[in-house]
Amino acid sequence: MKILKTSIAVAICSILISMPASAQQKPKLSDPEIASVAVAANQVDIKAGGLAKTKTKNKEVLEFANLMMKDHQSVLDQATALVTKLHVTPKDNAVSKKMMADGERTRKMLSSKSGKAFDRAYINSEVAYHKVVISTLEGVLVPQSQNQELKQLLQSVVPAFKAHLEHAQMVQKNYK
Repeated sequence: MKILKTSIAVAICSILISMPASAQQKPKLSDPEIASVAVAANQVDIKAGGLAKTKTKNKEVLEFANLMMKDHQSVLDQATALVTKLHVTPKDNAVSKKMMADGERTRKMLSSKSGKAFDRAYINSEVAYHKVVISTLEGVLVPQSQNQELKQLLQSVVPAFKAHLEHAQMVQKNYK
C-alpha cells in the first residue's frame, strides 16, 4: 500500500510540478503552439480513458472514463475543425511535449496497476490532470491566444474541464 501511495504521489507531483511551473513562467506561445497544447491535453485524457476502459471493473470509474473519452474527443474535433478553417497547423513546443511525455509516464504507471489500486491511481491522476489543464488554460492559453475564435473555443471548454474536475473529485472520495 505504501509503495502504491508513493508511486501515485510521484506521478501526480510530476504532472503538477511540470505544468504549473510552465504556467507560472508564462511561456510565450503562438496560436499554432497553443493549438498543439490543446490537442495534446485532449489526447492525453482520451488515451487515459481508453486505458481505464480496459483495466477497470468499477462501474463509476468506467462511466467516468467513457465521459472523458467522449468529451475530450468532442473538444479535439472542435479544435481540429477550427485549425482547419483557420489554416493553422499545430506546432509542437515545450509545453505540449511535456504534457505528452507526462501523459505517457502516467499511462505506464497506471498500466502496472489493477483492481482498486488502478481505479484509485486513475482517479487521482485525473484530478491532478484536470487541475493542471485548467491552470494552463486560464493562465497561459486563453490570455495568449491572438485569434478570437481560438480564444473563444478555449474559454468555452473551461467550464467542462472544471465539471470534469468536480466529477473526478467526487469519485476520488470513494478511494481515500
